[in-house]
Amino acid sequence: MNDTKSPIETWSLDREIVLVKLLNHPREKVFAAWMDPQALAKWFGPDGLDIETHESDIREGGIWRFDMVGIFEGKEQRFANHMHFLEIVPNERIVMDYGTPAPDDPDRFRMTVTFDEQSDGKTVLTLRQLHPSRIRRQAVIAFGAVGYGLQTLDSLAAWLDG
Repeated sequence: MNDTKSPIETWSLDREIVLVKLLNHPREKVFAAWMDPQALAKWFGPDGLDIETHESDIREGGIWRFDMVGIFEGKEQRFANHMHFLEIVPNERIVMDYGTPAPDDPDRFRMTVTFDEQSDGKTVLTLRQLHPSRIRRQAVIAFGAVGYGLQTLDSLAAWLDG
């Protein structure tokens, strides 16, 4: 029996990015925004990028394949994305692997989103990214992953408020 786990399956603080957002909505509504592919395409991603969905099957074992599309220096840029949904516990947790569509993407990371309803009916959403290495975590932070992730959560809040 092999007890060795891949780097993406073992937790380590030096590979993790954690983002938290308090949302003024019950967790059922916040969770539903993640389960609806049309809703996701409206709020997901950093400012200035639109979502173009190629395939969406949001369920355990399903995938969401999409491009983030924006104009930079006068030219359209496309960033291919792929989410593979590993676990979905309604109104509590979504676990997915996130990267490019390449099957051997070495930079794919595990993303876990939790939904904690507060006594006032608001929801604390926690988004955890577990990267394959400390070096990769540092690279995505340097690229702007924290700021872009917070923009995404702000977009979710605005979409929910709208």
